[in-house]
Amino acid sequence: MFQLISNLRQLNLERSLIYFGFLGIFLFFAVVLHDDGFLTTRNLTNIVLQTAPITVMAIGLVFVLSAGEIDLSFGSTVAVSALTAAVAMQNSTMIVGVLVGLGAGIAIGAFNGVLVAYFRLPSFLVTLATMGLFAGIARSFTNLRSIPVINDSFTGFFGSGKLFMVPSLVIWTIVAVFIGHIIYRNTRFGAHVLAVGDNARAAQVSGIKVPRIKFAVLVLCGGMAGLAGLLYAGRLQAAKYTLGETDLMTVIAAVIVGGTALYGGKGTVIGALFGSLLMGMLNNGLILMGLAVSDQMIVRGIIILVAVSVSLRGSRY
Repeated sequence: MFQLISNLRQLNLERSLIYFGFLGIFLFFAVVLHDDGFLTTRNLTNIVLQTAPITVMAIGLVFVLSAGEIDLSFGSTVAVSALTAAVAMQNSTMIVGVLVGLGAGIAIGAFNGVLVAYFRLPSFLVTLATMGLFAGIARSFTNLRSIPVINDSFTGFFGSGKLFMVPSLVIWTIVAVFIGHIIYRNTRFGAHVLAVGDNARAAQVSGIKVPRIKFAVLVLCGGMAGLAGLLYAGRLQAAKYTLGETDLMTVIAAVIVGGTALYGGKGTVIGALFGSLLMGMLNNGLILMGLAVSDQMIVRGIIILVAVSVSLRGSRY
């Protein structure tokens, strides 16, 4: 009886951590920064706009972690996708630029997927290597120069535009989260991802093609990073090799804080959305408080440690 109550308490803690944490941090900043513009519509909208690429990348990482793997290369993928799209649009149309940018992300994800799923190399080491590889390619691709994006249709569709007064980045966030949640919770593919992450050998015995699932989640993660690169390029109206460079820690934090397990077999797209918004709100609030970058990194590190502790503690029940 006591063990059952303990398990229920643990389950509720894990599921509710992100929501209580989000509400608590929001109320803290609302009180402390009420005279500094934190609660203004403009500031809250900026938080959502700034976290749109983070949310998109976090959705892809939810699938990868749920399958028991990891991808560290999505930051470099963002830069490569944005740069290739920007260069393509200098010589062609918006559609070609979008296809090239997304194609670059998918190709990088497929490269990682082949090495992990079919050559059975550890995803941590593979994506650590490709993170450096494609970061170098992004730097040499344009000789460290920023590539302007002057296609108004592209910047409106992926960055600064609005539909019925709703910013396009907000629409992209809603669409990505909705589709990601449906696939993750209501499709056979999502069920197979969770089964592989929970126990790959048992999934293989039950008829699930484990290598195909692992390949697919890494391709998906690459494609989502490619989309994030387009969103960055659209919002900033330029592409640079530094895009996505500092997002690795933020995205991983958003996913873990949101309730996706490091050990596989459990995750949530909605939680990743709230985790992304929480990290964006945290960065925004700390900046308004005047904290230095080093202090912001310390706070983010503490939050990640707390989330990992809860996640790993839950795995023992």
